[in-house]
Amino acid sequence: MKSFIAAINAEEKGFVIKNSVFLPFHCEIITIWIGKEMSLLSTPDLITDLTDAEVLGVREGDFYTNLVFRKWSDLAKELGHHKGHIILRAAEKGADLFKVENLHYVRIGFLDHKKELSLEIIDNPYDL
Repeated sequence: MKSFIAAINAEEKGFVIKNSVFLPFHCEIITIWIGKEMSLLSTPDLITDLTDAEVLGVREGDFYTNLVFRKWSDLAKELGHHKGHIILRAAEKGADLFKVENLHYVRIGFLDHKKELSLEIIDNPYDL
């Protein structure tokens, strides 16, 4: 099992294939936001029911987490070139979810002309 804080501090990258995001770590996901950065009128999509198979598929390998966003067709096309991002509200696997110091926001950015994803821990998802 790989820590998301350690992976992000080591500047590891994720990647995207169509509507499937691969992250180089494991975590306990509380919520997910998918948002566009360049529109003041657009509100992010909030996913809290992670068990709804029509919205999201979650798969874990030994060293990665794969999120499949079933309502989107091509995330790199829709969010790439700094048009948008995904925000995870998450804790490390096995951490106490009821302690606020264990919860973090992870911003997943879509890089230009690549299928590579940038990862960073942020303080406030509303101040990007």
